[in-house]
Amino acid sequence: MMMHVGCMWCLSIFLCLSLGWTEAQQTNYTRPVFYCGGDLVADSGFVGSEGFPSFYKPNSKCTWRITVPEGNVVMLSFRIFDLEADSQCRYDYLDVYNGHSNMVQKLGRFCGTFRPGALITTTNTMMLEMVTDGETQGRGFVAYFSGAKPYVDDQQFCGGKITKAQGEIMTPNWPDKKYPAGTSCSWLITVEPDMVIHVKFDKFVLEADTYCRFDYVAFFNGGEKDDSRLIGKYCGDQRPQPIITSGNVLLVQFVSDLSVTSDGFLAHYTSIPRGSDITTINSGARTSFTPPKPAVKPAVPERPAVSPTVKNVPPPVPTGRPRPVKPTRGRGQDTPGQDRRVPVARPNGKRPVPINPLCAKACKRDGTIKSSFCASEFVITGKVTSLAPGPRGTLVVSVSLIKAYKAGRLTITQVGETMSVKLVSQCKKCPLLRKGGNYIIMGQVAEDGRGSLEPGVFTALYKAPHHKLITNIQNQPC
Repeated sequence: MMMHVGCMWCLSIFLCLSLGWTEAQQTNYTRPVFYCGGDLVADSGFVGSEGFPSFYKPNSKCTWRITVPEGNVVMLSFRIFDLEADSQCRYDYLDVYNGHSNMVQKLGRFCGTFRPGALITTTNTMMLEMVTDGETQGRGFVAYFSGAKPYVDDQQFCGGKITKAQGEIMTPNWPDKKYPAGTSCSWLITVEPDMVIHVKFDKFVLEADTYCRFDYVAFFNGGEKDDSRLIGKYCGDQRPQPIITSGNVLLVQFVSDLSVTSDGFLAHYTSIPRGSDITTINSGARTSFTPPKPAVKPAVPERPAVSPTVKNVPPPVPTGRPRPVKPTRGRGQDTPGQDRRVPVARPNGKRPVPINPLCAKACKRDGTIKSSFCASEFVITGKVTSLAPGPRGTLVVSVSLIKAYKAGRLTITQVGETMSVKLVSQCKKCPLLRKGGNYIIMGQVAEDGRGSLEPGVFTALYKAPHHKLITNIQNQPC
């Protein structure tokens, strides 16, 4: 019996070494056992945090070095991901590098519970480095790696540097067949210094995912993949709105993972003069372009507003510097100021304000956390990162997600390792939100995918114990 056990042990060691799993992963007859770091030399395999699916250890640093056969690139696809969440990934995080050193290009830093998209190296090596602190732990991660041939086709040009004033970008194999799996393409478009770049999609069909984690195309202002420069990240079969850069350089990155493929996309770009009349939608994530209009002749008098309630009322005297007239959003009118609310002068002579009956009511939260959960289209927890005035007296709220318990049609954008949403509060101070605070936020979703906060929606300061409470409500039928 002892001899039999010894033989089985020797056979296990031989199999581990032959597969290249050296102190990184050992297989028994039930599931893989993951260790803290190691060298993974194989055509494909799994890599995971130490002890997965148990909670990973605090105050640890683990490094995995992946090597696939020469002539291949490393494809990494995450199956499960659960690290302590932080908007800047300061506490527990996983770094992925384009090689066997932290001195080479970093492909990304990840934390939280949102699964990252597929990662692809340019060589046959990759390094993962996981760092944890002494406090909150999660279950860690499991990812599948494999060697894949880099995409090469003389008939198609996948990425590259483009300096023409106009042109087109498309996925590999367009339009004859679907784009291949395991593809990574980057286009760097540069036009004249006094111009900006306008991109319009003709066709668009990529693998759909709420967070665009698998197949996607991303646009960045400038020539680097910088989170702060991300214009938008798109997938699915809904054609994105036209995109306009803030400068004369645009980086476009297309990535497909190892599974589902689709028809792809075809987009045309043109360069237009900087300062052209541009209507921005969704705070830069989606934009539409309106050609520059000829200057208004001074001899043409301004048409007075027609309203029997304000007839013959002299315009109010401004108390400060005049406010610039903002273009209307998403309406497409040619006349500036059309569809704006009629201002009403206050008796004290102050600047007119838009009429919004909702904001005149007392700011009071309606319902309980459970009743509001059931009635709301989205329920999230997150940190308020910015508050900016919106059109017609609204307030645009940017939120870095901690967790989405209920998303509905809410548009969630991935900026690097951070997931964020845009919300529109119909009144500036109801509900009252402060920059830097962590909140529970519930509400409805508008047609453009942004959350809408009416007076009385449920918001509250978020604390760690609330997670269990909301999860319990989430698991119960409304």
